Amino acid sequence: MRKDARTNAFKLIFEGLFHECDEKLSIEALEQLKKDEDIKFFDEIMLAFNQNKDELKKNIEENLKNFEYDRLFKIDLAIIYLALTEIKFCGTPKAVAINEALEIAKVYSTEKSHKFINGLISAIINEK
Repeated sequence: MRKDARTNAFKLIFEGLFHECDEKLSIEALEQLKKDEDIKFFDEIMLAFNQNKDELKKNIEENLKNFEYDRLFKIDLAIIYLALTEIKFCGTPKAVAINEALEIAKVYSTEKSHKFINGLISAIINEK
């Protein structure tokens, strides 16, 4: 199921917000995935995120209203990065990526975070 790959990618992106992730963390995340399709999807997300992190950060910063990038909850930021990576670089339909991001937020973040995450992702993907 892609959900496992997505959750592991979220966790690794989150970890990377604090310090440079080493290869050991990637291997541990991959070992938790059981199906080849999950491993491929996880690899696709992580490769796209690592190659485009600066662009994604710029998109986030440009769309924050009355808030600073450095003040975002790191969990929320990791979820936003995951959803934007999937939408912009992995071909995941917008509705699917947003829904999955919101489900992750409901499990790992605060009670109100899913609204903030939804609004920011929508603003970024709908900008002209």
